[in-house]
Amino acid sequence: MFKILLVDDDPQSLDSTRKILEMSGYDVTTAGDGQAGLEKIRAQADSHFDLVITDVRMPRLGGLEFLRAISLRGDAIPVILMTAFGKIEDAVWAMKIGAVDFLTKPFKRQALISAIEGALKRAQARAVPASSDAVFESRQIIGQSDSIRRLKAMIAQIAPTAATVLITGESGTGKEKVARSIHDQSTRAKNPFVAINCAAVPEQLMESELFGFEKGAFTGATTSKQGLFESANGGTLLLDEIGDMPFSLQAKLLRALQEGEVRRLGSNSSRKIDVRVLAATHRDLRNCVQMGTFRQDLLFRLEVIGVQVSPLWERADDIPELAQHFLKFACHRHTKNIELISDEAMQVLKAYRWPGNVRELSNVMERAVVFAENGVVRSQDLPPHLAGLAAGRGTFAEAGNWSSISVRLGTPLKDVEDLLIRKTLEATSGDKNMTAKLLGINSRTIYRKLDGKKPEKEDLPQPPEHPELP
Repeated sequence: MFKILLVDDDPQSLDSTRKILEMSGYDVTTAGDGQAGLEKIRAQADSHFDLVITDVRMPRLGGLEFLRAISLRGDAIPVILMTAFGKIEDAVWAMKIGAVDFLTKPFKRQALISAIEGALKRAQARAVPASSDAVFESRQIIGQSDSIRRLKAMIAQIAPTAATVLITGESGTGKEKVARSIHDQSTRAKNPFVAINCAAVPEQLMESELFGFEKGAFTGATTSKQGLFESANGGTLLLDEIGDMPFSLQAKLLRALQEGEVRRLGSNSSRKIDVRVLAATHRDLRNCVQMGTFRQDLLFRLEVIGVQVSPLWERADDIPELAQHFLKFACHRHTKNIELISDEAMQVLKAYRWPGNVRELSNVMERAVVFAENGVVRSQDLPPHLAGLAAGRGTFAEAGNWSSISVRLGTPLKDVEDLLIRKTLEATSGDKNMTAKLLGINSRTIYRKLDGKKPEKEDLPQPPEHPELP
């Protein structure tokens, strides 16, 4: 389990962000300012943090000073900065002094998780040699279920072509692995594979990241820099979470795809590129088109071929193989020798619904490896909401760490539905897609019933006074 230090002087922001991270499977330590954050780092000298997420404006020691202090200590901890006062100059300066990402508040839950995953992946790539068996194997698509067999066959068929591909699926299903597999089996395999997460890059930086900039294009641009399109020239560019790309940039992206050329910020001339573009999203882009947040012509240009990645609960037969794979990877990371998963623990893994999909299973197995003893992962080594299943204390709803609700006899059915939707939204920190999946309904139903508003506790429908159901 990855350890994250979260630093913010706003108690409400600190608490809400902590809950999101913990629900996503991270071990979170909090601090109220940069000075307290440094003290937490010193206290964790023997088991360092994997990532620091810090606000910029704080008393005693601000985020930028905190970042410099970490660098001066020689700690190779990736740092993500977040601020409610985001400007492109601040973002450029933050990157120059060592930040790996820059988030502007308020940010979406998916943007935060994507930024964290990107930072941790880059840190792991630097820490582990590229020839490592564990790293090599982690790029393979694991599983033998019918849906995975069909996916592998489709990849083999489309990889040798030059067609753009739109990869869709829930968060955590492994869409980037699908993209890498397409690249690895293509004629471009020896050339660069470059990925950008559109949800993790601040809107102010997105254009310069993709298209590059010339010296003097904006304050802080002291040298010219090529964008990711140029970096991927001859290879493949993955536009991950394309559904979160700012609408204002979509026309320029469409032109780059159609014309095969890009123009840097501050330049009067275009540069020819030879890049195969793959895109991925957890969103329904046709719904985004209807809502006016995504261009229809860009959708048509991206979806020459569509690839759907199944959620883990639809291919439960792959869970044992995936669990063993993540067990091996986690043992490599933590230098432990755990070879077996007990039958009881495996039954729990197969019974769980996995709202976080393959990513959640990976985090669970890493935690299990940390706590396992005598070479075996047992049910008690799993997170509490999973271990409770083995002890017969829970159902799927409880395994997902959701609270229960009680309904009085005679409560109108509409009020019961509203109450269930609102309570589930609270448990998922407002994630409408996860709420819809858990309740087995369409996300549009949630928007329609709640008029697009985030639930407030005082708005919860109150059932009439009738005898409770037994």
